[in-house]
Amino acid sequence: MTSSSNKSIHQGGANSLAVGDDASDSPCIGVCTTLYDEVCQGCGRTLSEVSNWVFFSQEEKDYVWKRIRADGTAMRFQRQAKENT
Repeated sequence: MTSSSNKSIHQGGANSLAVGDDASDSPCIGVCTTLYDEVCQGCGRTLSEVSNWVFFSQEEKDYVWKRIRADGTAMRFQRQAKENT
């Protein structure tokens, strides 16, 4: 393989960790913290949801996305609110 064939391959939501966009499959924003509780303060998912995310069906992922959007307290949503103002 040459270096030219290794040029960046576009992956949907590839910038999601930086901006917390909704294009990513995962709600992760790379700020993983679960101080004193079972919910990540970065993305709003439970520890179980984070560790099993790759095994979830699309329906299960959609349910989690819906729940964390409705809650809206995770850093992911606070970042989005700041960027939209």
